[in-house]
Amino acid sequence: MNESPLFVRTHDFLLWLLPQVQKFPRAYRFTLSERIQRQGMEFQDSIVWAGKSKGETRRVWLAKADVLLEQLRFWLRFARDLGLFTVGQYEHAARLQVEMGCLLGSWIKQA
Repeated sequence: MNESPLFVRTHDFLLWLLPQVQKFPRAYRFTLSERIQRQGMEFQDSIVWAGKSKGETRRVWLAKADVLLEQLRFWLRFARDLGLFTVGQYEHAARLQVEMGCLLGSWIKQA
């Protein structure tokens, strides 16, 4: 399970993301930064739960992961609109999220 490309991509994404959002200005560090970190880690948790589950329970966790990834996309776009990410940083995050979304979508179709 942990060798799945989705787990690897999510791990790489979080390793990149967490230090980036911790650099947000103080005014956003305890609101937007916290929200982005929490969404990313909850996404990771939900795919781990899905990997350890079967049947309908797995589908529920995968659906939750899908929603969390969409929420994370929104909050990262919001941070970009506030100028907290450079265009390059946002593009990097978006590319990783698209890849994670494709991998998650494939898993959902299999389930």
